[in-house]
Amino acid sequence: MPPQRFLRNPDGSLLASVKQDIGAAVLEFCGTFIFLLLGLGGIQATAISKEAALSAISATDSGGGVSINRAASIDQLMYISASMSLSLLIAVWLFYRVTGGVFNPAVSTALLLIGAIGPIRWALYCVAQLVGGIAAAAVIQALLPGPLASNTTPGGRTNNAQAIFIEMFITAALVLAVLMLAAEKHHSTPFAPIGIGLTLFACHLFAVVFTGASMNTARSFGPAVVSGFPKSHWIYWVGPFLGSLLATFFYAVLKHIKYWDINPGQDTHDSTQSPPGPIHVFRSVTSRNRNNLGMGSDITVANTGMSDMQEKLTSLGQATISELNAV
Repeated sequence: MPPQRFLRNPDGSLLASVKQDIGAAVLEFCGTFIFLLLGLGGIQATAISKEAALSAISATDSGGGVSINRAASIDQLMYISASMSLSLLIAVWLFYRVTGGVFNPAVSTALLLIGAIGPIRWALYCVAQLVGGIAAAAVIQALLPGPLASNTTPGGRTNNAQAIFIEMFITAALVLAVLMLAAEKHHSTPFAPIGIGLTLFACHLFAVVFTGASMNTARSFGPAVVSGFPKSHWIYWVGPFLGSLLATFFYAVLKHIKYWDINPGQDTHDSTQSPPGPIHVFRSVTSRNRNNLGMGSDITVANTGMSDMQEKLTSLGQATISELNAV
């Protein structure tokens, strides 16, 4: 599938293509808003149940906001992980056939680099995603009690350098999941939202304690605009961007080596391509070993000799009976 298919409208009109890009960006804003409204709402619910601990934490390094990953217990962090991953799964599945369900500037950048979207749509998507994050955080701030608790800052004694690399690697995992499950077309592509949501869940389990597990500049930017910018906010621009580049590079390597030839037929529906089973394998190995040892030819010669001997004995017996009858 050539990249030009995504870069221009089928009728060749650049104006029509831009109109489609604007429409897709508006819907991308809606999808990002739904994703982060549900996800950040789950984080706020966790914060309310942990209000006593949050009140004891200084917010000076969070720009006036609160970072829940610095106060929540492990079960509450699990709640946050489930909230964010399920919210992404639902939002991606809702908008999958509409905009691709991107909702993340890091993913948008990767799609631009592989030629899945053009530069105009990339720019519009990034703006729509950032504005969607702001809108979702503002609604959470207005609707729910307590200070907005969804800022992302390093926690668990994590320094800035560690936080950058953690964000880079978990973002790379998420972006690679999008590229391999959604951008690559195969029989499992319609179920890509499930794999993407599960990837986000696994990344949260790993990193939510250490960085808040952003993987998404829009997810960090929205709460920061509403409640105040943490000193470490820049990490959540640099880390996801580097992660996007890393995932794109790995994807390019896989395409270069033609990964589909390494394990051919993995995605087929043809049952005849299934493994033969252990009995067939055992028989094949046994037959091969016999041929290698020369046992097959020896057995054939032995059987031929036995048949000749039986024929001679039968002839001799018949001759003896004939002689006795003659006497």
